[in-house]
Amino acid sequence: MNVTTKRVLTQPVNFLAFGLGSGLAPKAPGTFGTLAAVPLFLLLSLLPFDLYIGFVIAASVLGIAICGYAADDLKVHDHPGIVWDEFVGFWITMIAVPVSFGTICLGFLLFRLFDILKPWPIKWADQQVGGGLGIMLDDILAGLMALGSVHLLIALFS
Repeated sequence: MNVTTKRVLTQPVNFLAFGLGSGLAPKAPGTFGTLAAVPLFLLLSLLPFDLYIGFVIAASVLGIAICGYAADDLKVHDHPGIVWDEFVGFWITMIAVPVSFGTICLGFLLFRLFDILKPWPIKWADQQVGGGLGIMLDDILAGLMALGSVHLLIALFS
């Protein structure tokens, strides 16, 4: 077991930052992190809207501290395995989206697209904002852009 894996599996904050371990995937940890967020989204989708929003806001604010701690502990800013930001970005993407296999796939694909391509202002945030806020902000923005896109596509094709 390498040092990073040991630190992730033995320190609760790192375990959360690494998306309950999903960020340890050797390839595409952001995609695996987003996949790991889906079952949690399905549970969260059972909450009333205001509680869902409250949870996502709390997860975002807490994520700043969680991701900042993990980055400092591992001494790597925005380590690829830190995927709590992908969890939150996906949950933002799915705000008020009717839950179905198709909408989950659409939200997943759009969020990953915006997170990977990083159009403005996502790229700006990724490059200019440091610490835990910087780790979280680009995925929050990607989630917001994906959220708007999902709702637009649902409206156009309904």
